[in-house]
Amino acid sequence: MAMTLRLTADEDKALVLLAAAWGCSKQEAARRAVVAAASRLLDDAAVTALARDLIPEYRATEARVRQARP
Repeated sequence: MAMTLRLTADEDKALVLLAAAWGCSKQEAARRAVVAAASRLLDDAAVTALARDLIPEYRATEARVRQARP
Protein backbone atom coordinates (compact mmCIF):
# COMPACT_ATOMS: atom_id res chain seq x y z
CA MET A 1 0.00 0.00 0.00
CA ALA A 2 1.37 3.40 -0.94
CA MET A 3 1.68 6.23 1.53
CA THR A 4 3.39 9.58 1.88
CA LEU A 5 5.80 9.99 4.77
CA ARG A 6 6.41 13.57 5.84
CA LEU A 7 9.61 14.05 7.84
CA THR A 8 11.34 17.00 9.42
CA ALA A 9 14.83 17.81 8.18
CA ASP A 10 16.35 16.08 11.21
CA GLU A 11 14.19 12.98 10.75
CA ASP A 12 15.21 12.83 7.09
CA LYS A 13 18.89 13.05 8.07
CA ALA A 14 18.36 10.19 10.50
CA LEU A 15 16.67 8.14 7.77
CA VAL A 16 19.54 8.87 5.36
CA LEU A 17 22.02 7.68 8.00
CA LEU A 18 19.97 4.56 8.66
CA ALA A 19 19.73 3.77 4.96
CA ALA A 20 23.48 4.23 4.56
CA ALA A 21 24.20 1.99 7.54
CA TRP A 22 21.92 -0.73 6.16
CA GLY A 23 23.10 -0.21 2.58
CA CYS A 24 19.60 0.29 1.22
CA SER A 25 17.23 2.99 -0.01
CA LYS A 26 15.46 5.38 2.33
CA GLN A 27 12.19 3.66 1.46
CA GLU A 28 13.58 0.25 2.45
CA ALA A 29 15.16 1.71 5.59
CA ALA A 30 11.81 3.16 6.64
CA ARG A 31 10.10 -0.22 6.10
CA ARG A 32 12.81 -2.05 8.04
CA ALA A 33 12.65 0.48 10.88
CA VAL A 34 8.88 0.04 11.22
CA VAL A 35 9.19 -3.74 11.32
CA ALA A 36 12.10 -3.60 13.80
CA ALA A 37 10.25 -1.21 16.12
CA ALA A 38 7.07 -3.29 16.04
CA SER A 39 9.04 -6.45 16.70
CA ARG A 40 10.81 -4.93 19.71
CA LEU A 41 7.57 -3.55 21.09
CA LEU A 42 5.68 -6.81 20.71
CA ASP A 43 8.58 -8.87 22.08
CA ASP A 44 8.83 -6.54 25.09
CA ALA A 45 5.10 -6.86 25.71
CA ALA A 46 5.30 -10.66 25.53
CA VAL A 47 8.22 -10.76 27.97
CA THR A 48 6.42 -8.43 30.36
CA ALA A 49 3.27 -10.56 30.23
CA LEU A 50 5.26 -13.72 30.90
CA ALA A 51 7.09 -12.10 33.80
CA ARG A 52 3.80 -10.97 35.32
CA ASP A 53 2.41 -14.49 35.07
CA LEU A 54 5.47 -16.46 36.09
CA ILE A 55 7.22 -14.28 38.66
CA PRO A 56 4.94 -13.23 41.51
CA GLU A 57 7.41 -10.62 42.76
CA TYR A 58 7.55 -8.96 39.33
CA ARG A 59 4.27 -7.07 39.76
CA ALA A 60 5.45 -5.40 42.96
CA THR A 61 8.83 -4.59 41.46
CA GLU A 62 7.21 -3.19 38.31
CA ALA A 63 4.91 -1.01 40.42
CA ARG A 64 7.87 0.38 42.41
CA VAL A 65 9.80 1.15 39.23
CA ARG A 66 6.79 2.92 37.69
CA GLN A 67 6.33 5.02 40.84
CA ALA A 68 10.02 5.96 40.92
CA ARG A 69 10.02 7.22 37.33
CA PRO A 70 9.54 10.95 36.91
